[in-house]
Amino acid sequence: MRDIMHLAGIHQFLNMIFHKGRMSNYTRPHIRGATVFFTVGLRLQGSDTLLREIHLLRSAVARTLRERPVTVNAWVVLPDHMHCIWTLPEGDCDYSTRWRIIKSRFSRKLAKVPLRASDTKRQGRGIWNRRFWEHHIRSKADYDSHMEHCWLDPVRHGFVSKPEHWEYTSFAKLRRAPVFCA
Repeated sequence: MRDIMHLAGIHQFLNMIFHKGRMSNYTRPHIRGATVFFTVGLRLQGSDTLLREIHLLRSAVARTLRERPVTVNAWVVLPDHMHCIWTLPEGDCDYSTRWRIIKSRFSRKLAKVPLRASDTKRQGRGIWNRRFWEHHIRSKADYDSHMEHCWLDPVRHGFVSKPEHWEYTSFAKLRRAPVFCA
């Protein structure tokens, strides 16, 4: 029951960030070698762009992570958002640049969409939410909870009945993945 309440709290917070509110004056932690859970979403809720253009996303991610490696502990892509858990290399805390590059490489390959003034000012393409949500993993229980969130999200959204049936996840590949080390 506690795990369900924790996951409900995560969804509530994500809804506030991505759909209803803004994060003002937020300073991201800079912890070298951290294990971090991310949620990255498209601006247009309900879009299927990430799945429809999965080849572009895979290409952008692969190229970026070849240049700036991380350990991918989990990754799940849904139609309009994705979750992942990365462990950064020792001495490295720069996940923001990785996300900027991934989002940019993906967006450049898509047809242009109508832009807001803020997109033009920041040279954005209007595809992604400007920000992403990150949570630094603090313990084995925290890691397990966020790993479960990744695996179960396609089920929660009603796309499949079992996590292993979702095609756009690292579930099968990483089921025996390295566990969190504090």
